[in-house]
Amino acid sequence: MKEIVAIIRPNKVTRTKEVLTALGFPAMTASKALGRGKQKGLAGEVSFQVREELLHHEGGMRYVPKRLVFLVVEDEDVPLAVAAIIKVNRTGAIGDGRIFVCPVEDAVRISTQERDVAAIT
Repeated sequence: MKEIVAIIRPNKVTRTKEVLTALGFPAMTASKALGRGKQKGLAGEVSFQVREELLHHEGGMRYVPKRLVFLVVEDEDVPLAVAAIIKVNRTGAIGDGRIFVCPVEDAVRISTQERDVAAIT
């Protein structure tokens, strides 16, 4: 099993969720995040004013609002899930995000104590 962690634009979460669900990956977690990539939080990245508390105090680098999407899939499903995330989120512009694929050693469904693949399906 692999965990896919995608950092995407906030306005792409709903479409990403819809596409992944249609492909058979309905289970995911999403959360709000602030960060910056190579663009170092340049103001042109977002279409609204970034609030003052989002500024880094030491260097004035802006943190840009993003979303983290997490899902765990079987190894053979990684290429499909990653391709879908790219298709929905790629604009070709700075700030499209990143995808990380990490190994998962075990998974346990708390309610039934099912393990491994049974815990994620």
